[in-house]
Amino acid sequence: MATTKKAPAKKPAAKKTAAKKPAAKKPAAKKAPAKKTAAKKPAAKKPAAKKAPAKKTAAKKPAAKKAPAKKPAAAKPAVKAAVKKTTAPPPKKHVDSLDSKVKFRNLFDAFKQGKLPLVQGYIISSFFSESSAYSIYEVVSYAGVKEIYQTADGLTFVSGGKKLHVLVEPDTYHQKHVEPVSRSKTEGEYIPQRYSELEIIVAKNQSKIMVAKEAVEITSSFTILEPRGINFSVVFYDLPDVNNTIASYFQESLNRQRKIPELDAKKAARLIIETIQRSMSFAGQFQ
Repeated sequence: MATTKKAPAKKPAAKKTAAKKPAAKKPAAKKAPAKKTAAKKPAAKKPAAKKAPAKKTAAKKPAAKKAPAKKPAAAKPAVKAAVKKTTAPPPKKHVDSLDSKVKFRNLFDAFKQGKLPLVQGYIISSFFSESSAYSIYEVVSYAGVKEIYQTADGLTFVSGGKKLHVLVEPDTYHQKHVEPVSRSKTEGEYIPQRYSELEIIVAKNQSKIMVAKEAVEITSSFTILEPRGINFSVVFYDLPDVNNTIASYFQESLNRQRKIPELDAKKAARLIIETIQRSMSFAGQFQ
């Protein structure tokens, strides 16, 4: 009977050992700190966060580069100053004084402004009839002017030169049978040439454009009458393209002012400039 009582007393002791096993699980709790160390590993990723600031510094560098880029803008005033320096010299005034850009002027305006070419030049004057299309043009070439002075009638040039006459005779002119050299001076119909001394172009409207074959020589002086009404006196500067300028001027005047058809006016202008080139050269005693 006594042995049976001891057996149950041992069983509780076995339970105590079983209770100790959970205490052995405490080392598992120590593993939790190990997880803390694993948690610290993301903390090690913080250097990656440091890279972000590194990017910020890289972004700042281009900003620093942009600042020098603004320096050329500051240099622009210097460029403007250089431009001002180039425009400061007055070459244009020198060019204007030589009339190298102005191809022709009104003769009397040029005289008043002191811009008449004295070395050599061309003058074209017109004498238009007030009652019809009858017209006379005079082309004068001159060189080596000694003196120019104004009179009651016009401008007198103390210079040698040559004069070319151009006559426009409308179809309605009633004295066609009379030589131009024999026509009335008072009526403004005279030129010092006969028909045999003239090149004649018959226009489409039956008007005649007569151009002297040779220019008349001027030995000592000549006077250009001051124009009245629609008449004109124009001086042309002896530039490289002066022949083209005179031809264009004649073509426009014949067509617009004297009602010569355009193609005929162009043909007549070409004939006039060819005659000027052939017989009104500046070479020789007038140069």
